[in-house]
Amino acid sequence: MFSGGSYYYLILALQAICVIHCLRKGKNSTWIVAIIFLPLIGSIAYIFMEMFRDSDIKQVQTGVSTIINPGGSIKKLEQQLKFSDTFNNRVALADAYLSNGDTDKAIDMYKSCLTGTFTDNEYVIYQLILAYSALNDYGQIVPLARKVYQRPQFARSKAHIAYATALEFTGNPAQAEEEFKKMKARFSYFEARYQYGLFLLRHDRSAEARELFSSMVEEESQLGKTELKSNRYWIGLAKDELRKR
Repeated sequence: MFSGGSYYYLILALQAICVIHCLRKGKNSTWIVAIIFLPLIGSIAYIFMEMFRDSDIKQVQTGVSTIINPGGSIKKLEQQLKFSDTFNNRVALADAYLSNGDTDKAIDMYKSCLTGTFTDNEYVIYQLILAYSALNDYGQIVPLARKVYQRPQFARSKAHIAYATALEFTGNPAQAEEEFKKMKARFSYFEARYQYGLFLLRHDRSAEARELFSSMVEEESQLGKTELKSNRYWIGLAKDELRKR
């Protein structure tokens, strides 16, 4: 059985495998958007629609071994970058570092990607935001998030959650709450809503937090199988918070 944290890193590793494959194969960028913003569903869809072909079976097997032995994959990606220093190879290595918990290395590599025509690359900026979030380096998140705030995909992304949290911890709780409220729709945004509940608790608004957690739990029985798989972890955390109170 995977713990909550292990489950999160497993999905992150799966995302990295799919993004690396997508970049190497030159697939439509729409796939990358789907993988980023629908981590589990997007990755599984990509694997079955793009990777399960005879020519790609070896790459799928390599991806599985990456989860089991990420260090081996990282060494290969480092060697590949030495041989061919390209944007795609840098991003692939940065993703591998992030999946493996080598967050400082990931940040350095992502930053090295933001040059020339890739200065405002949306994918790299999103990944940088997530990397800084893992380190609770909130001051770095706010300016990065504002670069991509107007992009349509930002509204439903983990980067948006990280931005709202960063606003709170950089002295802008009112603005942070505005951002959390934008992600408060029923039957969706479960991760964002859970994080909003924690925000409410930190500001001594336990009654509102309890109401929010309760609504998440009540919606569980009405979710389809796919939605439930994607959100079970966050609903479980909401249940844990309710048991504490």
